[in-house]
Amino acid sequence: MGIRENIQEINKNKEAVTLRAGRQSGEVLLVAVTKTRTAEEINEAIDAGITDIGENKVQEIMDKFDSVKPVRWHMIGHLQTNKVKYIIDKVAMIHSVDSFRLAEEINRRAEQHNLVMDILVQVNSAQEESKFGITSAETGELITAILENCPNIRIRGLMCIAPFEDNPEDVRIYFREVKELFDQYVQHSHAALDFRYLSMGMSHDYEAAIMEGSNMIRVGTAIFGERNYQIQG
Repeated sequence: MGIRENIQEINKNKEAVTLRAGRQSGEVLLVAVTKTRTAEEINEAIDAGITDIGENKVQEIMDKFDSVKPVRWHMIGHLQTNKVKYIIDKVAMIHSVDSFRLAEEINRRAEQHNLVMDILVQVNSAQEESKFGITSAETGELITAILENCPNIRIRGLMCIAPFEDNPEDVRIYFREVKELFDQYVQHSHAALDFRYLSMGMSHDYEAAIMEGSNMIRVGTAIFGERNYQIQG
């Protein structure tokens, strides 16, 4: 199947899973992950109804930004503080905030551009050494520090990358833990702490993530096929 057909299939599937989980139709946002993909492929996805795309690398955002049709950009990969300045005026949301140092730099650059940047705090609930993100126990401390010191940041929720398991049902425990954290902050929502997004689930495990409460899934391979890393810059 082509990109359009894949998107239609994923949308149909995520709606079915959403309803099966007892949730409302249209509740889950599909973010197309465009790592290593060309502007032409991305534009094809946008023509097929994609409204939000996620990039893992700053350089790819910069390389593709002017060639891609109007769309909401998400920075979903690990972000180094010295690269924040390149994307602060290009992305709608940064998913991967996992330190106060990074938050401080985002706040500083956002202030320079007279904007408030939406972020998600990345939680590594499985505590995998190979992945970025803070532990569930550290989440409250980081959120408090951002709220007290970063007026040009709005915290919109949490992001999680679960371990890869052959059976996605085996990772539901990690999604569930982050959903429980998310629910705590939804109850205390205000201008700078507006929890709306729980970004969990990728091509392999998005159904399990939706069942555990995700309302934003990041899907690349299931849309575009296997990546060709040789084209990466």
